[in-house]
Amino acid sequence: MSLSGRVALVTGASQGIGRACGLKLAAAGASVAVAARNQEKLNELVAEITAAGGKAAAFALDVGDEEQVKATVKTAIAQFGKIDILVNNAGITKDTLVMRMKRADWDAVLQTNLTSAYLCTQAIMSSMLKQRWGRIINITSVFGQMGQAGQANYAASKAGLIGLTMAIAREVGSRSITCNAVAPGFIETAMTAGLGDEFKEMAVKQIPLGRVGSVDDVASAVAFLASDDAAYITGHVLNVNGGMLMG
Repeated sequence: MSLSGRVALVTGASQGIGRACGLKLAAAGASVAVAARNQEKLNELVAEITAAGGKAAAFALDVGDEEQVKATVKTAIAQFGKIDILVNNAGITKDTLVMRMKRADWDAVLQTNLTSAYLCTQAIMSSMLKQRWGRIINITSVFGQMGQAGQANYAASKAGLIGLTMAIAREVGSRSITCNAVAPGFIETAMTAGLGDEFKEMAVKQIPLGRVGSVDDVASAVAFLASDDAAYITGHVLNVNGGMLMG
């Protein structure tokens, strides 16, 4: 699955799944533009990629800010010449029961998790259409497929990403641009690190493979969908959940 000559933009790349995607895509030969709010962590990631012989650049970005998104995409294209692969990974949680959920917490999660994917996709679309090739990969969640108590905002945003994925796939398929989603299950990240041991043990019991997933499990799926090996796959949701949800 060589990505030599390709250029990828990964949002939410400072940690967790986004960071792993940046490393995996670079290892496959892609030049990688990594974007997030934490410039220091991005610089560390770029240093790791370049030390391994890859090519990368860091872009400080709040994905909820439309003007920042446009400027970042424009700068990345100017620096790398193009963007072939977009990984919409940026995401946050603000969990509470819906009856107690503040409107600000609903809006923040939808803005970061869903609206940002629309903004980033729209910003890179003309470039992909001109070159008649592209890979758009949205990181959704098993909870966007099955719901989760206390995460109405998060589940809604991730379910919305699945609908967005399918709509875009239909719009741009004729130009050899694919749009797919990856739906991780219970993955060991900074976002899940704060969960108690009892909760983790209960979660593992629901996973047929009997283990929590790793960020590399997700990044490998992303790298596949970004490659020519996945050229005839579009509008698809690839589950990376150890069997937690089937069908």
